Amino acid sequence: MIFEGLADKLQGAFDKLKGKGKLSEKDVKGALREVKLALLEADVNFKVVKKFVKKIEERAVGHEVLTSLTPAQQVIKIVNEELTELMGGTQSKITFASNPPTIIMMAGLQGAGKTTTVGKLAKLLKSQGKNPLLVAADIYRPAAIKQLQVLGEKVEQPVFTMGDKQDPVDIAKAAISHAESNGNDVVIIDTAGRLHIDEALMDELKNVKKAVKPHEILLVVDSMTGQDAVNVAENFDQALGVDGVVLTKLDGDARGGAALSISSVTGKPIKFGGFGEKLEDLREFHPDRMASRILGMGDVLTLIEKAEAQFDEKKARELEEKLRKQEFTFEDFLDQMKQVRNMGPLEEIMGMIPGVGKQLKGIQVDEKELDKIEAIINSMTIEERRNPELIKGSRRRRIAMGSGTTVQDVNRLLKQFKQTRKMMKQMGEMSKGLGSGKLKGKFKLPFM
Repeated sequence: MIFEGLADKLQGAFDKLKGKGKLSEKDVKGALREVKLALLEADVNFKVVKKFVKKIEERAVGHEVLTSLTPAQQVIKIVNEELTELMGGTQSKITFASNPPTIIMMAGLQGAGKTTTVGKLAKLLKSQGKNPLLVAADIYRPAAIKQLQVLGEKVEQPVFTMGDKQDPVDIAKAAISHAESNGNDVVIIDTAGRLHIDEALMDELKNVKKAVKPHEILLVVDSMTGQDAVNVAENFDQALGVDGVVLTKLDGDARGGAALSISSVTGKPIKFGGFGEKLEDLREFHPDRMASRILGMGDVLTLIEKAEAQFDEKKARELEEKLRKQEFTFEDFLDQMKQVRNMGPLEEIMGMIPGVGKQLKGIQVDEKELDKIEAIINSMTIEERRNPELIKGSRRRRIAMGSGTTVQDVNRLLKQFKQTRKMMKQMGEMSKGLGSGKLKGKFKLPFM
């Protein structure tokens, strides 16, 4: 789970408050001491922590909270609001030029994931109706140009390159002319990184900036480097001036020091976050949603957006009709499972559901078991998928052999599928007025 270590400590501190009917000033200050320690252990900037805790204390140790009927909830609400503010307050979007192309210049150190982020950003912008041109202006790192070309092929967007013998400024200027001639409304320039910040790097970036006047300069930093990421952002902003930050590897960051410090220290918004290795794993950064996840409140809006991106409305209506007529088959089951898996790792999806992330603490969601389910269903004939009642002894042995599983695995899936169909029928009835309590605890995913 994202920021797992920090989230556990903060939620633990507030759980103690929830057990009390009324809160004293001592109770609140005790909880805030734990919050302060949790943030420092998460590598959040010391000055940021000090200011953050002071603001919460000023709001929480007051008449409104201490005399409230739900004082613990009031404190958590205040912390949620201040965490959101700490990470920028509101979502910050790319400013697109009124007269295309919009020029986006990417900067950062080597190893932060800059070139990969260029590809991810191109895919994201393409999904929003843009036609981006990727520009290979990193002429120093071996294979940087080839890497960008491969990414361009994957996202099916053009890559502009003049090889590694030309000056990056000339490459950037020529790329913009190319974009204007070929209808590309966004130009994303992949500039060279270095292993550390040096004068030569900054001079080159300044020259590119002066030549093409980018509408956005996005700094790519590795969130897992904590305060080092914050220091890098400060130095780049002072020397170059950046418009926003892209935090990569957020999915592997258990602490969250960079995300919670960088906006406050630099005054620059986090515009995007990298939440995985796939090209679709770059997302717009929402401070309010991230604060909610840290405090164990889930992230329903992101979950809905991910679902909308994967689920076909026509298919959803067809499925609804099948459920009503009790015609749900293994083909439908497989289709639904694939769509859910395309939304991302199951552990992450469940963490977005309010209250579920904490309930699943320590439970490993084994994606390999889902591969096993796919293999079993794929080993069935079309007739068997549509009419599971046909699958008796000899058929079960054939399916097990064909999928590399055991007869017990096949039996278990058939049993769970039967339960799923029963649950689907109950859900249909529930929508006509039955209470949801009858379904509680009756369904779980196969092999979980």
